[in-house]
Amino acid sequence: MPSHLLQTDIVIPALTYCALLWWVSRGMSWTRRLIAAAVTLALIAWIVIAERGWN
Repeated sequence: MPSHLLQTDIVIPALTYCALLWWVSRGMSWTRRLIAAAVTLALIAWIVIAERGWN
């Protein structure tokens, strides 16, 4: 696997987000958890695409 596909500057924040979402969402319903996860992952994807497009 090429090293540019698995960078720690992308993987570590994603893992941190998953842990934070689990901790914060303990009192949330599954629907709200999925919405929060989908919105945040969409924002992450948009930022990554924008950064790679500008280079």
